Amino acid sequence: MTFKTRLLPGAVFFCDGGILELAGKHLVLGLTGGIACYKIAELTRLLIKAGATVQIVMTEAATQFITPVTMQALSGRPVYTSQWDARMPNNMPHIDLSREADVIVIAPASTDFIAKIAHGRCDDLLSTLVIARDCPLLVVPAMNRQMWQNPATQRNVAQIRADGVEVLGPDSGSQACGEVGDGRMIEPEAAFEAICAFFQPKIMRGQRVLITAGPTFEPLDPVRGITNRSSGKMGFALARAAAQAGADVHLVAGPVSLPTPWGVYREDVQTAQQMHDAVMAATPDADVFIAVAAVADWRVDHVSEHKIKKAAGQPLPAFNFVENPDILATVAKLSNPPYCVGFAAESGDLQLNGMEKRKRKGVPLLIGNIGQLTFGRDDNEVVLFDESGTTPLPRADKQELARTLIAEIAKRAPRTGGPLLS
Repeated sequence: MTFKTRLLPGAVFFCDGGILELAGKHLVLGLTGGIACYKIAELTRLLIKAGATVQIVMTEAATQFITPVTMQALSGRPVYTSQWDARMPNNMPHIDLSREADVIVIAPASTDFIAKIAHGRCDDLLSTLVIARDCPLLVVPAMNRQMWQNPATQRNVAQIRADGVEVLGPDSGSQACGEVGDGRMIEPEAAFEAICAFFQPKIMRGQRVLITAGPTFEPLDPVRGITNRSSGKMGFALARAAAQAGADVHLVAGPVSLPTPWGVYREDVQTAQQMHDAVMAATPDADVFIAVAAVADWRVDHVSEHKIKKAAGQPLPAFNFVENPDILATVAKLSNPPYCVGFAAESGDLQLNGMEKRKRKGVPLLIGNIGQLTFGRDDNEVVLFDESGTTPLPRADKQELARTLIAEIAKRAPRTGGPLLS
């Protein structure tokens, strides 16, 4: 099994509002003409909620689909639509607006506007601002499927990519014209995730990361089974943080109801044996393996074909248990294993149990926590166990903690995918 590319059209996306991920960031958000302008209202809301300052600039065509009044109300700032706007003291909004920006995002980006960027045309405020910029540019295409597939559009997209512009999407699906295909703008949550990822240092670029997350479910009969209280939140947060850090991420998830992080390939399983099989199939392609899932240690040796009925006077059912495969230990013992990171959810004496488990599993790094203090919660407190000793980390939101842990893993894991980039 090979790892997938980071941008997956049609994927489900993870959007977290628990921490101010974009605090201190100044974005220019440019709208061009297209029905997808309605999505930018929600994108603006998400960016503001994450702490960003959002300056809206609209083409004349964009104002036919959503009003500057709406975008001003959502952004809390005046909206600019004309290159002749005299509100700037020097009457040069195309210069002043771009100099404030950490990034310019064009969403939706029409066929015409992409052509302008590719050929250096600037005949209105937004196109002039893009040509005059000294900051990165992200483009989020939105157009009819035939317009997207047109050879001229594909040449223009290839050109702006070659010029260093990051193109986000498009997605595939139903379109306002009634047709179905490529060209649909990615959803606001996806665009938000991609913008958050843009600002993260690419400390794991080129690394292939395999992660397990969530509980497993060991059936007793067709309707009952044995599981645990793991929510999967920590594993999903680590998958998101690794993808944002530039890694190619394969997430093997137990039965949880969490949306897939942006840019992550997800494989769903139920039982410990299924998780073992998925991991073993993917391990040859992995540079790093992070075993976050709370895997059941045992399963029943025989699953009842029918629901086990309760009847008066009958003895309680008896179950014989067999041991499940130890996924982490198995991967760690391979002749050429990836860099292995284990997790330990303990109920007490974390120091002693964590040190013992790391040695028993044979892994270079183990991350320990107290299960009842993390299961189902949005925050966590962990201790790192490695050959040099222990390192406690303060309690933090799981998203924030995941970035810290990915940074710790990136420092320890051997580099295989090229230079470390920021």
